Amino acid sequence: MTTAALRPTARAARREGGLTGTGRLLKLWLRRDRVMAPCWMYGLTALVAGTVYSFKNEYDTPEALANFARGINGNPSTRAMYGPVLDSGTVGGLSAWRVGAVGAAFTAVMCVLLVVRHTRAEEETGRLELVGAAAVGRRAPLTAALLTAGTAAGVLAAVVAAVMILFGMPVAGSVALGLSWFGAGAVFAGVAAVTAQLAETSRLANGLAFGALGTAYLVRGIADAGSAHWVSWLSPIGWAQRVRPCADEQWAVLLLPLAATAALVAVAYALTERRDLGAGVLAPSLGPASAAPSLRSPLALAWRLQRGALAGWAAAFGIYGFAIGGVADGVGDLVNGSEAVLDDIRKLGGGGDLADAFLATAMSLMALFTAAYAVQTVMRMRAEESAGRLEPLLATAVGRARWAVANLAVTAAGTAVLLLLTGFSAGLVHGARTGDVDGRLVRQLGAALAQLPSVWVIAAVAFLLFAALPRATSAGWGVLAACLFLGQVGPLLDLPQAVLDVSPFTHTPKLPGGDFSATPLIALTAVAVAVTAAGLLALRRRDIA
Repeated sequence: MTTAALRPTARAARREGGLTGTGRLLKLWLRRDRVMAPCWMYGLTALVAGTVYSFKNEYDTPEALANFARGINGNPSTRAMYGPVLDSGTVGGLSAWRVGAVGAAFTAVMCVLLVVRHTRAEEETGRLELVGAAAVGRRAPLTAALLTAGTAAGVLAAVVAAVMILFGMPVAGSVALGLSWFGAGAVFAGVAAVTAQLAETSRLANGLAFGALGTAYLVRGIADAGSAHWVSWLSPIGWAQRVRPCADEQWAVLLLPLAATAALVAVAYALTERRDLGAGVLAPSLGPASAAPSLRSPLALAWRLQRGALAGWAAAFGIYGFAIGGVADGVGDLVNGSEAVLDDIRKLGGGGDLADAFLATAMSLMALFTAAYAVQTVMRMRAEESAGRLEPLLATAVGRARWAVANLAVTAAGTAVLLLLTGFSAGLVHGARTGDVDGRLVRQLGAALAQLPSVWVIAAVAFLLFAALPRATSAGWGVLAACLFLGQVGPLLDLPQAVLDVSPFTHTPKLPGGDFSATPLIALTAVAVAVTAAGLLALRRRDIA
């Protein structure tokens, strides 16, 4: 009886172009993302608000703005990270410069995660097969996923534009900034739609999409740092800058992401029709019949699952370390002696020598990105459970606690590698520029290690959420977003110290250059251990999905 009832439904879905059920799936996907997507929006909106507020208070004359812009445009490392300043005489132009490329990249990351989450990840867990047994067309899941990402990017663009306007920025420039972010997000939503068809796992789909995003950002950085500026036209992140928010807006450039998105979506639809559900266009090769001795332990398995992501993060961290090391010695010239900017750098970096304060600020930011890697690895643990791969593993001699500890051990080691790599690359370049390689290396490696306990606290909190409330695992991103706001924007807004103390990063010594005390590091490590222990206890007591 059930089969007979479903056959006409499937035929109807095909007659309607395979889009039957898109609306219902869209409502479901939006409901599932009611925590994750707002966290991204809050964080990026806070970034914009804090940036505009900072520039408005630090530069009160066009001359001060122009002097700052000249320093930026004269430094290749800064141009590679953020691009050139296109309008040097307005707060809006400087604000759009500061958040333009970075915000576009983060919007792209959000869209990639959303699309893969609702396409390839759903197929991987088997949920999409159940959905497909109902009145759902072949193209409906992909369409709903793209609409979900588009909705999130559209809301973010509108909120960002509104915040800029509320701060007194030009309406046209504010809208252009929001649309430039939306365009970047749309392009990489299309990229993710294609990689979700190519790959057989969500991890590979995300990896391919993030590889494309990293390449796009690198191409833009190389173009802006050198003289071949036309190369940035090859990058979707470069397109976001070419819209020129608050700098004589070029609205026609928005046609490029529109056309690229349409082409990518068309390719994704074509690939959807040419593969089986659950399979990828790129079929994985068959592995050996039995695992090697090096894979016959939970620790080895955890390393195998995390090593690819760790390699990608490490490459980005190494490049960033070289960049901040190259900029640090000339940061005073970069801001053209602006006392307001120098005061903010010292406020964020703990005072003392300006280069040390800048490096301390940069290391605290990299600690937050390292915490993002830690949250991602905890999300991977949740994915293993949701996909049904954890239950067969626990049916062997491996216990829950042993499996969790193995994954957390690899996470802890991975965070140490990322921070030490950043400290090493920054110290090496900074030491070479100042003629004191040995001394600068030691100081930067120490500064990197000092950030570890705070990162471990965030990882422990994310693990506790996974262990006690698995459906709320994604709230770990919200915790990280709150720490980002408190650490990078809170001091500039002169928030009460009691509020700032909520973030574990507030208690980390501002190294190099600041006063060192082992007490907060020991206390933070103890907190991380205690929260992890609570998570292990909760994991032992709950059911496995």
